[in-house]
Amino acid sequence: MARLIVIIPLVLLVGFKVATWLMKRRTAHLEAATAAAKATIARVEDANRPTIVPSEHGLVGKADLVADPGLTGPDVDAALAALETGDWHPAADLLTAAAGDHDRRWGLIGRFAEPAAQDDTWLLAWRAERPDSADAAVLALDALIDVAWEVRTSYSASQVSAERWAAFRKVLAEAEAAAAEAVRLAGPDDPLPYVAQIPLAMGQSWDNARFLALWAELSARDPHHFWAHVNATQYWCAKWRGSHEKMHAFVDAAIAAAPRGSLLTAVKLHAYYEQIQRDKSPRSAYAAPEVRAAADAVIADLAAAAPDDRRRTYAHGWLVWVLARSGREAEALEHLRALGPVIPVPWSYWDKPADKFVDERIDTVLAATAGRSGD
Repeated sequence: MARLIVIIPLVLLVGFKVATWLMKRRTAHLEAATAAAKATIARVEDANRPTIVPSEHGLVGKADLVADPGLTGPDVDAALAALETGDWHPAADLLTAAAGDHDRRWGLIGRFAEPAAQDDTWLLAWRAERPDSADAAVLALDALIDVAWEVRTSYSASQVSAERWAAFRKVLAEAEAAAAEAVRLAGPDDPLPYVAQIPLAMGQSWDNARFLALWAELSARDPHHFWAHVNATQYWCAKWRGSHEKMHAFVDAAIAAAPRGSLLTAVKLHAYYEQIQRDKSPRSAYAAPEVRAAADAVIADLAAAAPDDRRRTYAHGWLVWVLARSGREAEALEHLRALGPVIPVPWSYWDKPADKFVDERIDTVLAATAGRSGD
């Protein structure tokens, strides 16, 4: 009997393992079959879906579309290529040449922070050779914040693991120390160490009083810094540390104080997007009189802006989004053409931005050329 007592549990255990294996195998087969069925349905739907020939409407083909890379140019490309070899001097020279042009300098920081976040060997060499470089200090700060958000991922808070949260907070603590160093090394008129801290404020959930103190320092140095306003709008929206009312009050004050052609009017459309998405409002919400008026303000602002202003892409993108949802598809088509090969926000938020953007273009072109409006 003693042997029988031992043998029976082993038999039961083996049986349980076999049953579990069979169940997993059947589940895997079912999942594969379901995925294949969904893929087949998607192919059929794609085959039946109306389409367009982009070139017939002044648009580039899907293969030529790229997510907005930010500041571009042969000199920027050459500096990025040099960074791949560990040579940081061309990047440093570009930043030095941009002194006083806060928008261009911030654009350069953004382009160089990405490779620094992947491998900072060249940045460490730069800082070792030039320990008092304000540009290198801001770049180190921005790269650390990029690393932190890469660790956190773009998923909603409930989907981020405890391990990722811990790593996120650790890197942000390092970024906070880097921010203090960047402020110490910066010139008295340099807003960038403060601009770079806006994502830090969001990640560490700064209260409104602390953020306003940061904003006071920033705006004293550059009251109309475009990208600072874009990022601060995120801080003031309801999903972070503000509300619809605080977000709109912030944006309205910025627009009222800004000169014509600043394109800060486009941030208002971004704010309406945040509100409408948060409230899960219907598509028709974009046709509300106040949203239409905000779109008209952006169109007027574009007419006053410099033709080569890189912020135009941001404005054109939000106009396409809003106009296509408010029965103004023919106007939206004009701004689609102005975007050229660039996929702007908010389409760049999706996992497959090109697919989402192409679908939008098809719907907009078909509506515009059919002479119909609305959905």
